[in-house]
Amino acid sequence: MKIDVHHHFLPEEYISALAGVGVTDSTGVPFPEWSPQVSLDLMDRFGIAAAITSISAPGIFFGDIAFTRDLARACNEASAKLIDDHPGRFGAMAVLPLPDVDAALEELEFALDALKLDGVALLSSVDDRYMGDPVYDELFDELNRRKAVVFMHPGFAPGGKPRSSLPPSLVEFVFETTMAVSMLVFSGTLERCPEVSLVLPHAGGTVPYIALRMCVGQFWPGLQDSVPQGVMTYLRRLYYDTALSASPHALRSLQELVEPSHILFASDYPFAPELATGITVGGLDDYDGFDEEALEWVYRKSALSLFPRFGDSNGA
Repeated sequence: MKIDVHHHFLPEEYISALAGVGVTDSTGVPFPEWSPQVSLDLMDRFGIAAAITSISAPGIFFGDIAFTRDLARACNEASAKLIDDHPGRFGAMAVLPLPDVDAALEELEFALDALKLDGVALLSSVDDRYMGDPVYDELFDELNRRKAVVFMHPGFAPGGKPRSSLPPSLVEFVFETTMAVSMLVFSGTLERCPEVSLVLPHAGGTVPYIALRMCVGQFWPGLQDSVPQGVMTYLRRLYYDTALSASPHALRSLQELVEPSHILFASDYPFAPELATGITVGGLDDYDGFDEEALEWVYRKSALSLFPRFGDSNGA
């Protein structure tokens, strides 16, 4: 039975709040219809025992910090209720009211200690600053202290505008993930915070493909001091999911970078439709680079290393 680490959550509290500020889509794509039962039905059709949910782009910050704090609390409480209502079937990553770091630290404590959520979901950038910017150092230090699992989803590039007329999720998202990872590496955040388990969607964007190019930074004046263990050490520490990436082109590059224990099954549902889940499962099953043991890691065991409470989950 599979564990899906990239499964989006669209509670009524979120959709209504965003509609109130004139936001009715995610980077140009209308919000899909969602309910717990819709997710459960899909999960049952594809043998998914449990799904780890998260709020996706466009996130919760639209210029009003008070709105952002209130919406983070509402979404996190809705996440806790989803888990309570469906024991063993759902986990949840907390959303934090960034860019207010003090408020984010307060919400982090509430979400993980009081609500017992499974980790934290961040966007690649908030308020024109990528993760890895020094303004977020205190947050990452606390995530490191807690040995937190962090799922980092791409969003709009800083400035809030797409680089072209194409839908951002078509191509731009993979570069936003890559930029955020580069900032985390070369800011020294990953060196300073080795206990954070960082999960990257979509096979890490373009990170596996350009890993060697990133290694040039080890010799770049002003950058080399931030990566004393070498760039590959930090990239191999990260986790990479298979959402929209279960093709030989992506998997072979990813497999050269990390072991199957750092690759995780993901659907990206419901922003990616059910067809995409079927393509992902088919692509993984048919990929000749994974033997049965490797596939077991991808479908379940890698996720259990991060979320051990699902060890008894069987989809019942």
